[in-house]
Amino acid sequence: MKILVINAGSSSIKYQLFDMDTDSVLAKGMCDRIGIAGGNFKHKVDGRDDYKIEIQMANHKEAVKLVLDTLVSKEHGVLESLSEISAVGHRVLHGGEKFSGSVVVDENVIAAIEECCELGPLHNPHNLTGIRACEAMMPGVPQVAVFDTGFHQTMPDYAYLYALPYEYYEKYRIRRYGFHGTSHRYVSMRAAAMLGRTDAKIVTCHLGNGSSLAAVDSGKCFDTSMGLTPLEGIMMGTRCGSIDPAIVPLLMKKENLTPDEIDTIMNKKSGILGVSQVTSDNRDIEEGAKAGNVRYQLIENMLCHQLTKLIGGYAAAMGGVDAIVFTGGIGENNPQYRARVAEKLAFIGVEIDPAINAEAKRTSKEYDLSTPNAKVKMLMIPTNEELMIAKDTMELVK
Repeated sequence: MKILVINAGSSSIKYQLFDMDTDSVLAKGMCDRIGIAGGNFKHKVDGRDDYKIEIQMANHKEAVKLVLDTLVSKEHGVLESLSEISAVGHRVLHGGEKFSGSVVVDENVIAAIEECCELGPLHNPHNLTGIRACEAMMPGVPQVAVFDTGFHQTMPDYAYLYALPYEYYEKYRIRRYGFHGTSHRYVSMRAAAMLGRTDAKIVTCHLGNGSSLAAVDSGKCFDTSMGLTPLEGIMMGTRCGSIDPAIVPLLMKKENLTPDEIDTIMNKKSGILGVSQVTSDNRDIEEGAKAGNVRYQLIENMLCHQLTKLIGGYAAAMGGVDAIVFTGGIGENNPQYRARVAEKLAFIGVEIDPAINAEAKRTSKEYDLSTPNAKVKMLMIPTNEELMIAKDTMELVK
């Protein structure tokens, strides 16, 4: 069975085509700057030269057509016909309380995703655009929605509710939803398999430009760091993470800011970028910190401190922890953060092998970084959200 996975953003579409008989990627690529001048398209097939062109795409429907035409083209394709694609899986950011798992898309699902646009205004409308574009270009082919929030719907009410007047939850469903759910689900499943236990207590750390942690007990999410939106939690590339709420009205008064302006500051001008005033890329921070940049060293200290607090807090809340997993662009490629967190958490039995930790970088390989004496495992597991989406899609359309 062949499954196409689509991740549609405001001006981009990322895609991967899977052969589910072997869990292998047949082709992958990206349409960038859709509806914007300077559009470009990249298509990659293992064993061949990458196909890159500059091309204007007026909308997502044109971009999807370009993807499909390329997949069946004689020169760059991997399919004889589009009829080989059994279904399309779509990443959808926000499912609210309506969806605790992935679903086959129908009109009711479309309507529910539209209702959640208020909760995910930066993502849900574009996710819907991708679904509609595929429906138009591939009539009759099942479309499946896989929600970032779905995995976190197992949280107990005392973990997801905020201490605001309860009426705001009843009227507006203001609560913690959590994100990166597909990644947290994938790496926690892999961690449980590596431990050989289905009842394991695991803290998963998805660290990238957007970062979040999750406490996973026996395969179910118990708590997570992101909240109503992806702004809450640990500091990120351009997001401030959790701050004193009183800072918001104070800055609005001091700087004469509108709600939209303060929202932009917290989401797009804060985090690593805000503290450094130069870059949001952790690779730049790592290099600069090694060269003695005091501000960059401060950012590394802040990140490690926040990570340690959250992991330790989740371990306490679950009544123990069996494994800590690092994943995502930073989690997979920054051994220094893993080492510093492991050192801080040595008191609960975390102990890693420096040589293995230094070797562990983003590949397809999974690493147990722990020493034989470690009571709590530290693992590096490359995330694979696209494969998780493809697996969900396959199971639903079967």
